[in-house]
Amino acid sequence: MEPIRRQQLIKATMEAIDEVGLAEATVIQIARRAGVSAGIISHYFGGKNGLLEATMRQILTDLNNAVAARRKALEDDTPRAHIGAIIEGNFDRTQVTGPAAKTWLAFWASSMHKPLLQRLQYVNDRRLYANLCYQFQRVMPRRDAKNAAHGLAAMIDGLWLRGALAPEGLDAAEARYLAHTYLDQLLRHHGCHQSASTTPTY
Repeated sequence: MEPIRRQQLIKATMEAIDEVGLAEATVIQIARRAGVSAGIISHYFGGKNGLLEATMRQILTDLNNAVAARRKALEDDTPRAHIGAIIEGNFDRTQVTGPAAKTWLAFWASSMHKPLLQRLQYVNDRRLYANLCYQFQRVMPRRDAKNAAHGLAAMIDGLWLRGALAPEGLDAAEARYLAHTYLDQLLRHHGCHQSASTTPTY
């Protein structure tokens, strides 16, 4: 499928979910928003579920790119800097806008019942945990690193979820601040005194 048209459909899917929710977002509505026929969606994606999968793959790609860009831009190779970049990437604008946030919520809910979406969610969760755990193991014992990685991953997800469900929407700046503060507490507990100021804010 042409990349431009594919992006139009993904954008239209997110807008439809943002406006009416996943259950009410029909193939016809999405196709109309994208300026294509409903048959195009059925042909290339096999229907609404396939389009949701493609949309979530795009959001996950955006997430990975946001984290990678921040890590690539780091001026030092400390664990604090790398973990800080992971935090920043998880609250990137591609992940916290209204359409993206509501699509994430729809994805999480649907993944409990759809094996393919569940696998996507599992891979994303494991990637976050593995990246955090690797960096924490550079400054603390393996068991402590695993606990720290689980704790920070839960903090990131929890801040994101509570913010996305709030009537006023997610305050990304506050979420990043709280996650960085928690990270610094974890590192200080293990004798690492790097501060959040060592990580650039994007």
